Amino acid sequence: MTILVFGSTGQVSAELAALSDTMCLGRDVADLTDPQACAQAILTHAPDAVINAAAYTAVDRAESEEALATKINGHAPTAMATACAELGIPMIHISTDYVFNGTGTKPWAPQDVTAPLGAYGRSKLIGENGVRQSGATHAILRTSWVFSAHGANFVKTMLRLGAERDALTIVADQIGGPTPARDIAKACYSMATHLISNRDASGTYHFSGGPDCSWADFARAIFEVANIDCVVTDIPTSAYPTPAARPANSRMNCASLTDTFGIKRPDWRVGLIDTIKELEATS
Repeated sequence: MTILVFGSTGQVSAELAALSDTMCLGRDVADLTDPQACAQAILTHAPDAVINAAAYTAVDRAESEEALATKINGHAPTAMATACAELGIPMIHISTDYVFNGTGTKPWAPQDVTAPLGAYGRSKLIGENGVRQSGATHAILRTSWVFSAHGANFVKTMLRLGAERDALTIVADQIGGPTPARDIAKACYSMATHLISNRDASGTYHFSGGPDCSWADFARAIFEVANIDCVVTDIPTSAYPTPAARPANSRMNCASLTDTFGIKRPDWRVGLIDTIKELEATS
């Protein structure tokens, strides 16, 4: 069995590369700014399944580069899914909580109405819709607050800033579930192998770490695990303006993923300990 993975250096793709039966394609082989080249890569390799773990993730920059974000996050996955439909193979596509507007406090369910706040969310929603409409067997996996020892993420930023400063002000009115990239990779792999023989499981699913927390509380947990003496003061989102609006509510209802695939929400605190150990071992 061969699972073709788009992405090689991102947080999730780096974890997928460590799993068996995966073939990861980097930007040098499959450039997501060329959707048809991505589709051709699938037709050429003819794998048993495809996982799209590559994306344009610069949320703020997407506000001024929406056309580029849309090509990478929208048109490329659509072309991939169309190729998968042609070969009759399943595709796993990673999406985001940013397709919702972040209102309320109730965890978002897969069937809830989408209403992106910005360019990044809009580009990801276009990709979702393209995958659904392609006719391919698929699973769209929305996740949130991804972290790992790879790439740029909140954990690595906090470790750097915490080592430089005695105190930080962190947003406390955005709530979500931090999600270890390693757990996302394992979930994608499991879903791909399941869909090869169980095509009726096609659909949209949510996957995030638990328990839900604020960015400020997440930062405190990071400093505690890393033994960094840095005081965190809560601030509202209004005190930290960014070019792109962030959803205040990123809570996700992951029940259908457990019901269909037997995949449970990971405890992000366990993943955080593992990530910091890995970073310390390589520093």
